[in-house]
Amino acid sequence: MGFWIIALIVVFVVGSIFGLRVSPREKALGEMRDLSRRIGLYPRLVAAPDWTKIPKMTENRASMVAYYSVLLPKATLPLMRAIIVDGQFDVVYGAEKFQHYPVTFTGVYAIDMQANSIGMYWDEETNLQASQLEDIKSFLISLAKV
Repeated sequence: MGFWIIALIVVFVVGSIFGLRVSPREKALGEMRDLSRRIGLYPRLVAAPDWTKIPKMTENRASMVAYYSVLLPKATLPLMRAIIVDGQFDVVYGAEKFQHYPVTFTGVYAIDMQANSIGMYWDEETNLQASQLEDIKSFLISLAKV
């Protein structure tokens, strides 16, 4: 009987230790967010705005989505919001010159431009290796210059 109690305690302790490990997915997301901060691309998780048409988690609760942005201190950008449909902008509000502007990245939901900031709502799961971060930053900066 004592053997079974000791075995049960050992199994419980070992299970608790394995439960504390960070999942590979979470580790990759953390590393990608750290790298993006180092290159000047600022990530944050936000509730998905209604205009992005990202499906809600529940009827009363918005989904959380990654928003990666670039700050351009001397810029005066017009307000522009666009959702991505079939790899192109579909302008919801703002400058129509961006209508049908192509987007080559996977997982992009929407682009938001305002005052001195431009950012994109993005599904980080599509690029856990962080291979697109430099390209995303360059794309956002070039978009601000259009």
